[in-house]
Amino acid sequence: MSSAKPQLTLYNTLTRAKAPFTPMDAGNVRLYACGPTVYDFAHIGNGRAAIVFDLLFRVLRHVYGAGHVTYVRNITDVDDKINARALRDHPQLPLNEAIRKVTETTAAQYQQDVAALFCLEPSVQPRATDNIEQMQRLIAALIARGHAYQADGEVLFAVESMPDYGQLSGRNLADNLAGARIAVDAHKRNPADFVLWKLSSAEEPGWDSPWGRGRPGWHIECSAMSERYLGQTFDIHGGGLDLIFPHHENEIAQSRCAHGTHAMANVWMHNGFLQVEGQKMSKSLGNFFTIHQLLETTDFGGRKWPGEVLRLAMLMTHYREPIDFTVKRLEEAVTLLERWERAAGDAEPAASLAPGLVERLADDLDSPGAIGRIHALIVDEGRVADGLALAGLMGIQIQRQVSVDMDVAARIATRLDALNAKDFAKADAIRAELAEQGIALMDYKDEEGQRRTKWEVKR
Repeated sequence: MSSAKPQLTLYNTLTRAKAPFTPMDAGNVRLYACGPTVYDFAHIGNGRAAIVFDLLFRVLRHVYGAGHVTYVRNITDVDDKINARALRDHPQLPLNEAIRKVTETTAAQYQQDVAALFCLEPSVQPRATDNIEQMQRLIAALIARGHAYQADGEVLFAVESMPDYGQLSGRNLADNLAGARIAVDAHKRNPADFVLWKLSSAEEPGWDSPWGRGRPGWHIECSAMSERYLGQTFDIHGGGLDLIFPHHENEIAQSRCAHGTHAMANVWMHNGFLQVEGQKMSKSLGNFFTIHQLLETTDFGGRKWPGEVLRLAMLMTHYREPIDFTVKRLEEAVTLLERWERAAGDAEPAASLAPGLVERLADDLDSPGAIGRIHALIVDEGRVADGLALAGLMGIQIQRQVSVDMDVAARIATRLDALNAKDFAKADAIRAELAEQGIALMDYKDEEGQRRTKWEVKR
């Protein structure tokens, strides 16, 4: 643990205010973030959430010690979208096999994608299908306490049984009822009631339960997994703004009512929305991109974008602010990384962070402020080791220029000799070799008219 422990302040969506963070137990700080529903490859909005809560995980580890933070990020592998994808992609297989094939493939791809974004592996990554028993126990507790009921083959949560339902989103029950389609959901006592358990047909995945063979509703999954690994009440719950209602609101209702607790999580954190080139990301607009596409194809901006570039570009915007994901922003991240790498040379990061260097991150994960501090340390102040250490804490990868400069300089000199001797084939061959290594050459003439060459690393 750092000897100069900073005081974290975090914005809490529940209280709508920023306040000093005090964990329930400094020996085991507990964080839960909603992970992917693995019916398809993760898109860049999913990538932003993964990066944001990875940054929080890193900062918590720095403050409280790596062995004193438990980070749970779930995998939802039972969902109607997964069923539909399985039927579409593997119609020749029995449904359960088809579902497993879809979820195994997409879950593995998600792990590869977020690792390429330099996200640390969470402490625990539970799968929904491994926690059905925990979900059923929660549902039974809700029924026993009068917060849930059976109707028309479903078990439903009774929202009117919770007087303060809606605190997280600021939506009261009247707001929820205003647009409800009562005729469609006639079996509900209240149109805002939501599903905890639903019956499965013979063609759908299902588990035996006291209420018939069926499968869980979406919200109960996270309530069960967070309780199993973090307890009935824990420190921080995170996710995207789009999850505040209904998902997180309903998680709170289920967990508090099942356990009779005052809170599910003490702090709720949400990252802002993401749009692409000024528009909402949508497949119909042709601007829907997965993390895998950005890493491996030239579909966006005509080139591939390495994970360190994607991560830096995301962190250049504060996590609570909306982000406009553009080619220009990615190019700015490339330029910034290249400038840091040239200034850093082959320096090593400091063994520990000097006091005061984590102040921006401790202030509600002010990543833009911390990036500005990295730049000042490496470029302006010559404190390269400190700048590299701060970047490392943030998961920002700065490639060290170990012995590259001398080798490139020697080859450029050989190429200049070839040009002066009019051996253009040799000169072109050296340029091509360097280009294959990601090094671009730019020829120019100095004030005396002598031929010179500059170079830079191109990602």
